[in-house]
Amino acid sequence: MPNYTVTVATGSQWFAGTDDYIYLTLVGSEGCSERTLLDKPLYNDFERGAVDSYDVSVGEDLGKIELVKIEKKKYWVHDDWHCKYITVKTPCGDYVEFPCFRWLVDDKEVILRDGRARLPQHDKTGMVKQHRRKELEQRQKTYRWKEWHPGFPMSIDAKAHSELPRDIQFDSEKGVDFVLNYSKAIENLCINQFMHMFQSSWGDFADFERIFVRIKNTISEYVMEHWKEDFMFGYQFLNGCNPVVIRKCTEIPDKFPVTQKILEDSLERGLTLEEELKEGNIFIADYEILDGVTPNATDPCTLQYLAAPICLLYKNSQNKIMPIAIQLGQSPGEDNPIFLPSDDEHDWLLAKIWVRSSDFHVHQTVTHLLRTHLISEVFGIAMFRQLPAVHPVFKLLLPHIRFTIAINTKAREQLICECGLFDKANGTGGGGHIELVQKSMKHFTYKSLCFPEAIKARGMDSQEELPYYFYRDDGCSVWEAVISFVTDVVNIYYDKDETVQEDEEIQAFVKDVCSFGMQDFDFCEFPKTLKTKEQLVEYLTIVIFTASAQHAGVNFGQFDWCSWIPNSPPTMRKPPPTKKGEVDLKYIVESLPDRGRSCWHLGAVWALSQFQENELFLGMYPDEHFIEKPVKEAMVKFCKKLTELTNVIKSRNDGKKLPYYYLSPDRIPNSVAV
Repeated sequence: MPNYTVTVATGSQWFAGTDDYIYLTLVGSEGCSERTLLDKPLYNDFERGAVDSYDVSVGEDLGKIELVKIEKKKYWVHDDWHCKYITVKTPCGDYVEFPCFRWLVDDKEVILRDGRARLPQHDKTGMVKQHRRKELEQRQKTYRWKEWHPGFPMSIDAKAHSELPRDIQFDSEKGVDFVLNYSKAIENLCINQFMHMFQSSWGDFADFERIFVRIKNTISEYVMEHWKEDFMFGYQFLNGCNPVVIRKCTEIPDKFPVTQKILEDSLERGLTLEEELKEGNIFIADYEILDGVTPNATDPCTLQYLAAPICLLYKNSQNKIMPIAIQLGQSPGEDNPIFLPSDDEHDWLLAKIWVRSSDFHVHQTVTHLLRTHLISEVFGIAMFRQLPAVHPVFKLLLPHIRFTIAINTKAREQLICECGLFDKANGTGGGGHIELVQKSMKHFTYKSLCFPEAIKARGMDSQEELPYYFYRDDGCSVWEAVISFVTDVVNIYYDKDETVQEDEEIQAFVKDVCSFGMQDFDFCEFPKTLKTKEQLVEYLTIVIFTASAQHAGVNFGQFDWCSWIPNSPPTMRKPPPTKKGEVDLKYIVESLPDRGRSCWHLGAVWALSQFQENELFLGMYPDEHFIEKPVKEAMVKFCKKLTELTNVIKSRNDGKKLPYYYLSPDRIPNSVAV
């Protein structure tokens, strides 16, 4: 009588094991085994991290094993189980691998295909085609689109983390409780004595050091010491938290009436303003997107203000980016002066503070929330809805969607919801952040997610012109590594462009992203079809790069650059000045966040800058969804490139007071998970 040996691996995360009954059925091309209880006498089966083997006897050979069906039935109370994989040894000694990496909850069953990735057009038998179709039908019922706010990208239909499918929940919800983490951060930083002191102003800049005493961080300390200096202000446009706003200026906009006479003291080369523009030495940061956004009004005791400044920057003879003119509103006029480095030191300092505060709002809501978190969730939902587990693109993208839908759901539950933590300290809280996303969506295009094209569109692509733009240099290097890896994987499964066109699942995936995730907005220009291998490679590179490198580049520097409150105020308590010569130190300090808001802000940027426990960094794929040797070889090649890049960045940073490491591959998590 033929005998099959079945090996079952249980996950190693918390609570992965189960005491419930586990049944298995082997489905072959020639028949099925009986439904078999996997149980060893006097043995505790399916413990966390265990690998258990069982014999399954059948009356006759089942032929080629095509499916494995696993069922979980309640023993005493429902006990969730995480199955990593199942391996079947056939009577002739062959091994067939069935990757799982899923949770079985309640009385749930899971039907697994073997681990070889297949495109839909390559499935030939009715059995596997039916399995493929049923898996997607079930997923589409489970992963439903929902509009959180009008004009937003669509999100998952779940009000709370606990409502999410178990497969995409965090292993421990406690670890991502924003209220708990922020409170813990405030306690760890020894600033809890200030956290309820709203409306209580600091005495002077030195007073902010009272919440800075526990911070031991090279960059944040350097920022504290040099934040007032123009070079530090300019440097952050290139390598700070939000290095995506600055662009080359080829023509001074009419709304910013600076002239040769106004700027001549700042232009070092003896050239006219027009000549400097032609030489490519003038840059601009325009925060027009903030114009008209409603400031936070959730605290009737504290008026809060926003501005939409324009800042002109100049590349001096040492290749440093220096501010040379700031206008704090979009409409020129007598009550909207142009501030200059030659003005009174307090006027100039406050103007720069306003730019930094505005940059903080755009960074948090547009660069970080919308352009990494929310768009990665769109890709993730569409992936689960349209790509079955056997599809090679599902296997490729899954590690880069890990915990993204969960962290976003938790954020909507606690952080950016009405009366959430975001309202406590942020000038765009109370609804302004919603308006900001809605406005930004009107300028959000697919091509803006393509890293090299986004850099080029801002005129920032020349390494010769801007030798110290490390965000660009490291980002392009990581992009090249990712696109090379994706190309290798795509070439394994797609032999020609027609294969992409014939893949109805990949076409449904990109259409779901555009038509549902991005709500078919005319201006977004997301593709609804992919016609070539090159287009598919670019699309998948965008998904992976956005979730990994782009998020790392704009998230993990928040504590470095934003913990010194005057350098990155989350709110302003005085309106922007309308005249020169009326500002003193007292006015500036009273404009900055009070003690309570400062503490909540500090706790937030600390918590948001921490890696997850057991973080998986770019190129780390411990769950073996792919079993094919060519893909594993591509992964090894990818990891080698990433290691080489890590070493190059490490060498460049050695001895630097301001190292840039946010896009070092060993510090880039695979997915948006914090």
